[in-house]
Amino acid sequence: MEKLKVVITDYGFASLDPEKTILGQAGFLLEAYQCKTPEDVLREGRDADALLVQWAPVTGDVIRDLDRCKIIVRYGIGTDNVDLAAAKEKGIPVCNVPDYCINEVADHTLSMALVLGRQLKETEIQIQQGIWKIMPPKELPAFREMIFATAGFGRIAREVLDRARSFKFVLASYDPYISETEMKSYGVRKLSIEELFREADILSLHLPLNKQTHHFIDKESLLKMKESAFLINTSRGGIVDTMALAKAISQNQVGGAGLDVFEEEPLPLDHPLRKCDHTILTSHTAWYSKSSGVLLQRKAAEEIVKGLNGITSVNRVN
Repeated sequence: MEKLKVVITDYGFASLDPEKTILGQAGFLLEAYQCKTPEDVLREGRDADALLVQWAPVTGDVIRDLDRCKIIVRYGIGTDNVDLAAAKEKGIPVCNVPDYCINEVADHTLSMALVLGRQLKETEIQIQQGIWKIMPPKELPAFREMIFATAGFGRIAREVLDRARSFKFVLASYDPYISETEMKSYGVRKLSIEELFREADILSLHLPLNKQTHHFIDKESLLKMKESAFLINTSRGGIVDTMALAKAISQNQVGGAGLDVFEEEPLPLDHPLRKCDHTILTSHTAWYSKSSGVLLQRKAAEEIVKGLNGITSVNRVN
């Protein structure tokens, strides 16, 4: 009997040993590539029974031409590089791995908030310039006086707010799909979208990227925010209009930003965000720890095994 074939379209891991072990034990054939374009994906994956995808574009045209595919699994939480509607139309389940790096992203998010909120970067630069002052460069409210708000109230947002609670922030969140009663049970105040922009001292984004959330942060929403407010984005790059954000920071319309994800990655060398003060920029590293990468690989491979064995996954997103 011919073995079922699993194609890894692309990956950034140092080793594929977890996938080789899990998929090999299941009796599947594994092939791995570094696809960059839809044409690459179709060429290497046309006859695959399953696709494991990291960043490669799995477009509607690709999906419609897949001959044997029974499941697509994305390495990660977001699935915006996969055409979910086209896959659903063809009857191909698309699954993600939503629970492999919750603590890492929450830690990264709060780390950015603490550094920005305490003006650590600005104070360190001041010291390097030979300036010694026992007060930070700008006015500095106490954390207990600041509203830490999330856009979204999913698993990562709740972990972020739980960490923020330890620093005595006032906790709030905007999420139209979560009731006020449920938020209140977590000790979190439910905000309208207008209140979110108007009241947040630290606004942390935890939203999926789709047509409704694309440029959730834009010129208009930035104008509604406090001049002292900090924006944090460790979710999806397209949620923020980064050009509008850079302009708002440079014109002191907002206090600053911590960004781990961007509309275009790598962040272009000439992007104005690189010249903005009061920013922390990291290179999509919030997900990573020594253990989270291996856990992601293992969970993604296990999803493939379930799918090819006809087991319905709770992580199906389409």
